[in-house]
Amino acid sequence: MSSNKKYWKSVEELDENSSIVEALKNNEFVEEIPTDEFLGNNDALSSSSTSRRDFLKYVGFSTAAATLAACEGPVHKSIPYVLQPEQIIPGVADYYATSVFDGFDFANLLVKTREGRPIKIDNNTIAGAKFSANARIHASILSLYDSMRLKEPKIKGKNSTWSAVDATIKSSIADAKVKGGQVVLLTNTLASPSTEALIAQFIGKNPNAKHVVYDAVSSSEALDAFESVYGERALVDYDFSKVSLIVSVGADFLGDWQGGGYDSGYAQGRIPKNGKMSRHFQLESNMTLSGAAADKRFAMSSANQKQALVLIYNIITGSSAAVSLDDKFKAEVTKAAQQLKAAGSKGVLVSGIQDKNAQLLVLAINQVLTSEAFTISGTRQIRKGSNEKVAQLIKEMKAGSVHTLIMSGVNPVYTLADSKTFVEALKKVKTSVAFSLKEDETALLSTIAAPAPHYLESWGDLSLTKGSYSITQPTIRPLFNTKQFQEVLLSLNGVAGSYYDFVKANASTIVLGSTWNKVLHDGVYVGVASSVSGGSADYSAAANALAQAKPAQAFELVLYTKTGLGDGQQANNPWLQELPDPITRVSWDNYVTVSNADAKKLGLSNEIVANGGLNGSYATITTVDGVKLENVPVIVQPGQAVGTIGLALGYGRKAALKEEMQVGLNAYSLYKGFNDVQSVSLVKADGEHEFACVQGQKTLMGRGDIIKETTLEIFNTKDAEFWNEQPMVSLDHKEVAATSVDLWDSFDRSTGHHFNLSIDLNACTGCGSCVIACHAENNVPVVGKAEVRRSRDMHWLRIDRYYSSESTFAGDNERKENIAGLSSSLSTFNEMEKAGDNPQVSFQPVMCQHCNHAPCETVCPVAATSHGRQGQNQMAYNRCVGTRYCANNCPYKVRRFNWFLYNKNSEFDYHMNDDLGRMVLNPDVNVRSRGVMEKCSMCIQMTQATILNAKREGRVIVDGEFQTACSNACSTGAMKFGDVNDKEAEVTKLAADDRMYHLLEHVGTKPNVIYHVKVRNT
Repeated sequence: MSSNKKYWKSVEELDENSSIVEALKNNEFVEEIPTDEFLGNNDALSSSSTSRRDFLKYVGFSTAAATLAACEGPVHKSIPYVLQPEQIIPGVADYYATSVFDGFDFANLLVKTREGRPIKIDNNTIAGAKFSANARIHASILSLYDSMRLKEPKIKGKNSTWSAVDATIKSSIADAKVKGGQVVLLTNTLASPSTEALIAQFIGKNPNAKHVVYDAVSSSEALDAFESVYGERALVDYDFSKVSLIVSVGADFLGDWQGGGYDSGYAQGRIPKNGKMSRHFQLESNMTLSGAAADKRFAMSSANQKQALVLIYNIITGSSAAVSLDDKFKAEVTKAAQQLKAAGSKGVLVSGIQDKNAQLLVLAINQVLTSEAFTISGTRQIRKGSNEKVAQLIKEMKAGSVHTLIMSGVNPVYTLADSKTFVEALKKVKTSVAFSLKEDETALLSTIAAPAPHYLESWGDLSLTKGSYSITQPTIRPLFNTKQFQEVLLSLNGVAGSYYDFVKANASTIVLGSTWNKVLHDGVYVGVASSVSGGSADYSAAANALAQAKPAQAFELVLYTKTGLGDGQQANNPWLQELPDPITRVSWDNYVTVSNADAKKLGLSNEIVANGGLNGSYATITTVDGVKLENVPVIVQPGQAVGTIGLALGYGRKAALKEEMQVGLNAYSLYKGFNDVQSVSLVKADGEHEFACVQGQKTLMGRGDIIKETTLEIFNTKDAEFWNEQPMVSLDHKEVAATSVDLWDSFDRSTGHHFNLSIDLNACTGCGSCVIACHAENNVPVVGKAEVRRSRDMHWLRIDRYYSSESTFAGDNERKENIAGLSSSLSTFNEMEKAGDNPQVSFQPVMCQHCNHAPCETVCPVAATSHGRQGQNQMAYNRCVGTRYCANNCPYKVRRFNWFLYNKNSEFDYHMNDDLGRMVLNPDVNVRSRGVMEKCSMCIQMTQATILNAKREGRVIVDGEFQTACSNACSTGAMKFGDVNDKEAEVTKLAADDRMYHLLEHVGTKPNVIYHVKVRNT
């Protein structure tokens, strides 16, 4: 049978006395609908008392109502080309292969352009294109059109010219030579062969110069360990698809650990095939994406993680280092280690502990296992920063020995923990230059603020992994008076020609056996990755040193990067600010996460209030050195290790940000010594914070089977009817399958195309890439924190997150069967529901289900929503009068209502409110007006374009050509889209799979979106 576990979205749902939560579950609209807000102007509103009922009574369901709703629609005048560019066909998209690396995120991409405007990021799927875009890279297209970008070079705060900038820098370098001062190039990790060649030339011409690499979020300890063992400063590029057992100690490898990009390989092993799937153990403090996906998760402090790693090392290698792991973890960690040892080459261990000794043990364990996932031939080149060298640079700046400092891709005034020291040291540097997209915190204090182009305006090359090569090419002419850092280096080196010429010439020495044009077309080139040499260190000493780890005196603060903002480079991107965090479901904020046990001790709490918004306490965090962060909002987080707290980096920025984006607190101020674990104290502060949290909104709780899951053992030993139970209804006093009963006659859909979208809950990691891709493709508006709080977010696609008991299904069922009497029943069920210490987590993407028997279609009074022959539930926006009957009748709560006109509205000062930001809009999709319902269209513009292209080319459409924005963006393969009338299509086979089920199948809506039962390898 299917799961009988209690699922819950938020801690507040577990409070049986919460009448507000229960009321919100039962109410479709949490506030009274202020119809007058969207039917008249501001002056008329003050005296208007017309109700929605009166309004509809007066105008009737006629064209008058449609006219009134459409009267706010924007009118655009188009101007044709006088001379049409040959390469541009109006109405037809062009795609450019490129790659991106901003020092934190990286990917191989296809960029969609329309009439010369880049409007969307897609993944490059050609052979050799290894890395897919995450949510931040999908959103980076909007950062191109950021109106707050630095548009002109500035010298001492005043607009200047590039000739003046070049002259000033050259003069300063010459002066440094005369005076014996240092010239320092401070950059992020570059991973660019051409840029590194230019820097080598520069240092060769200037013996007093040096290059320092600074990563805002450090991986220095892992780099140090790898370098000491293998003689190369790089990171292991793990291939999780090759192993059957994964043990992670503090590494969120489905998040941003070592740059991320591991989710695709991981997902390959998580889908049960031939009765097998990989098994995953996660040891961590904060609840992460990796912890949410794990089969077995241990919530423990960093000190316990270090002890656990030593214990695993002992078991794998036969060593005997002293271990002082808490008894409550020792038995379980021992089992995990024994299973890892038994797995041998099919096992792998990874760790995110920022300690060189810990990272040495990781290398030792994987060497003994001879892990197939542990590949050291194609190492990652995307982190090269050295904490030691950065600290030394600041000392030299303070001493006055740095004459000229040229910075590119870094913002140390914001990201350094001891920012004040850096600012004081910067004052002693005679000439400082900051190449930056924005006039950020560092650029504001530098002698020269040099505007850098966006990567979509730039030439470049990348070697993300050893042996690979990819090209960055511009997809649009520079929008502003910008210049690449590399162009300035060329000038300083006295090299003639452009950076494009330099990259092309340098590529000829790398892409052997290929041509420049082919590499430019494909975007990538795969060469031969030579293996690193060496492979030994004093691992026993490392284990003994790590075993000395002691627990924090008060609280252990664990700093991390959120799925939305990452390291904070794109803090002015409204798509990312409004993206709900996969775990907490909070947007527009960072916050301290606290376990329920610790929250009770400190008097900290969260509460869902009457309008559906979430409120929370404030707290003050103080480090042992006295650094204080006051009024930090608190989220009580299930799964947070007791004695630990979490806080996200990347927030709290002010410079070059719109006022709406200046949210959160700067956690970098607590990032002392580049260590993500700090010993702190936590005390409650006065006041209450208002969160923009969607966890209690649009919930499907209490609506029957939503998440279906089972264990691998049951999946392998029981029939599908047991673990994928079908809902039954009564027909003629007999129980029959709900799917066999219809209120309507079905249409013949066997001819033409009929689209289905398949979602595999085993492969979905909750990463949010699909949400941002949907934003970009479908012109979804950003509504801001206040509106999200009112349950008015406009996301067409949401990723619901559910918690459940950590106990096994068998254990849950056994406890229920042993209940004796009413009092026992109440106490037992209460205990089972409150499994908040370490819950299991399930992610479920939900969009319009495109029901073949859609309840929204039958209640629309003006036939604005109707069903297409290809399976899509369609919306005629200019027909919609905003009755919201469809939303009220939708069991999936996926329809969105435009309470306001979000386009060209100063009340919503995001990208749609300025001309530059609107350049990202997709011309194939309407920008909706106020008073109109909208929802997922299953990207009908994309499916129709595919059909028309194949028709024009006179060929049959092959499987995989049909895509939606979400399926295209999904790097794990959780989402598959296609035509079920194609009997050989992958989606057709998935629709016939035993794991397939429909959401709320008992309702009888017959959706065209299908889900697959989640299987856990417990």
